Amino acid sequence: MTEQPTLRPRRSVLYMPGANERALEKAKTLDADALILDLEDAVAPDAKEEARERVCAAVTSGEYGTREVTIRVNGIDTEWHEADLREAAAAGPDAIVVPKVNAAAEVLAIERALEFAGAPEHTKIWAMIETPIAMLRAADIASASERLTVLVMGTNDLVKELHAEFMPGRIPLLGGLSLALLAARATGKVIVDGVYNDVKDAEGFEAECVQGRQLGFDGKTLIHPAQLAACNEIFAPSEDEVSRSQKIIEAFDEARAEGKGVVTVDGRMIENLHVDNARRILTLSDAIASRA
Repeated sequence: MTEQPTLRPRRSVLYMPGANERALEKAKTLDADALILDLEDAVAPDAKEEARERVCAAVTSGEYGTREVTIRVNGIDTEWHEADLREAAAAGPDAIVVPKVNAAAEVLAIERALEFAGAPEHTKIWAMIETPIAMLRAADIASASERLTVLVMGTNDLVKELHAEFMPGRIPLLGGLSLALLAARATGKVIVDGVYNDVKDAEGFEAECVQGRQLGFDGKTLIHPAQLAACNEIFAPSEDEVSRSQKIIEAFDEARAEGKGVVTVDGRMIENLHVDNARRILTLSDAIASRA
């Protein structure tokens, strides 16, 4: 297993339509950990080139503060893909999000294209995995390049490809979600959950956020700013989690200094895995506080 990268909060990853100038301006004020400025689904074919120019200008403006700013390009099999990669690389966002990545070879081709276009080192690759074949190849995709840092679930397309139905609990998707999560954790990548489509169903959205966190996702992609507050809260460590994590680390350090072999906190035995998890929680909590 590769070393876990430095934690950066990606609780909320909000799609913003690249053709909508007002939306790009509004994004500068939203409490999102990360933004995906979209050139794909949110942009009509006759507006692709104009949206590309607008999004690249937004990225280079430097007006998005501590938010992680990414660009979603059009798919590998489209007429806009190469120009999207070239112009996005020149703009130098935090990452370039590529839809429907189905193989490690595609990741390597994207990496070469970015290098050829002079993309800065900080511009990473986020690969969207959205198809059955991508789920089965998730580990190969995730391990294809060090430049690839995040896997993004495309659950809408996965439902379509499976001939499945949208339903509470997402039973048809659990196999694919689990394969992707295993791949991310085995290769030390971040992984964010797919979108929830019904903006008016706050209860259903929150339930899916809770499920995503319980499964192990780092955060969730969002389609509307109204989803931000709940998502940020659910994917952040609670005050109780932070307090307990501090107690675990303090008790562990104290026991080690005294040469004790057994550590307990609130009557429960503490092992190295609990300490590692406590440190991860505190690191994430600090990162969230720093971004705020």
